[in-house]
Amino acid sequence: MSDLSPDQKEEIIDRIARRVVDMRLGMVAIVMLESAKPLSFLGNQALIFFQPFYRTFFHSPLYDDFTRLLEDRENIELLIQKIEKYEEEYERKEGS
Repeated sequence: MSDLSPDQKEEIIDRIARRVVDMRLGMVAIVMLESAKPLSFLGNQALIFFQPFYRTFFHSPLYDDFTRLLEDRENIELLIQKIEKYEEEYERKEGS
């Protein structure tokens, strides 16, 4: 199922990280991602299982993208690093 190119992965990780930081949930997301990293594949399978229920009420391509990202634990680390980067940028911008 993981048919994402490296460029697609980068774009998806970037979009998710920016959205998390824009919502000011960076630190919460980092803690949750770090603690759930060992279970990323299980999370992927749970998202796939709940996908029909989710699609009944919402339609978001980000859901599908996030599901594919969770297949590989390395992507979680990349997402954490990107969130940290954007958090630092936000803090610098706010401090100026």
